[in-house]
Amino acid sequence: MLDFRLKVFQSVAHNLSFTKASNELFITQPAITKHIKELESEFEVKFFDRVGNKIILTEAGSVLLSYADHIFSLHNELKFELSQLKGNLEGNLRLGASTTIAQYVIPSALATFVDRFPEITLSLTNGNTEDIEQRLLKHEIDIGIVEGKPTNSDIRYTPFLNDELLVFTSAQNTIFPNSISNDEFIKLPLILRERGSGTLEIIEKSLKHYHISPKSLNVLLYLGSTEAIKSFIKTGNGVGIVSRFAIEQELSSNIFRLINTPSLKFHRQFYFISPQGPEPVGIVKSFLHFLQRHYNLSL
Repeated sequence: MLDFRLKVFQSVAHNLSFTKASNELFITQPAITKHIKELESEFEVKFFDRVGNKIILTEAGSVLLSYADHIFSLHNELKFELSQLKGNLEGNLRLGASTTIAQYVIPSALATFVDRFPEITLSLTNGNTEDIEQRLLKHEIDIGIVEGKPTNSDIRYTPFLNDELLVFTSAQNTIFPNSISNDEFIKLPLILRERGSGTLEIIEKSLKHYHISPKSLNVLLYLGSTEAIKSFIKTGNGVGIVSRFAIEQELSSNIFRLINTPSLKFHRQFYFISPQGPEPVGIVKSFLHFLQRHYNLSL
């Protein structure tokens, strides 16, 4: 059995907050403080310094966090490997996915996975691509699925699914024609995703490929989620550019309609991401194989 004090330390270190660690572990804040003090007494070093109202890791704290993350990762792999011998897969899987993927692409696959492997505890964190990449590098998740091009040399990117971003507006909006030229496109009142999102990155990259400056666009506002964009468009105003996965239902229900751009296409790849180094093993490897079968992929 792992030392629970190490779990307490890991939670405080990742959250940089005794209060958040208390909420996460469902124990009192005085208990959190007690466990940290016991660890510091045992190793005769301080793991945290207080700066104003915040806490930061000391050098010793950073060293311990690195080992703690590795220890818990090995423990999870051990638990999974032993459960395989019993024919009953067990363990914890922390998945991170960029927002579009988390909301529209993988929910049905995750439901099937949970139903098939009820002893595996699955958690899903969502955010924009940059956020998921950083969580992976901080060992806050075991595997990620993101949109956008590979950019970080510390991360292994493995292709997942192909996607296309579609230009759309409300079905009740008759101001814009069904098909437009590139010159007409840059005049559209656009509602786009925020900076740091894989969606916006792909849009701007594609525009440059067609020799269109992103600065020439008529952007009304940037919003922090695809759902926010969809809600805005439903009012009958503006034009959005989002994943085909995100608006399939609304298109079939005639809530939205597409605006065809024959000379302008927005294609992208979804990627699995894992740290550089050895190939994923244990529960992560099994999860990837499950998705391979679910989506009929060759990984």
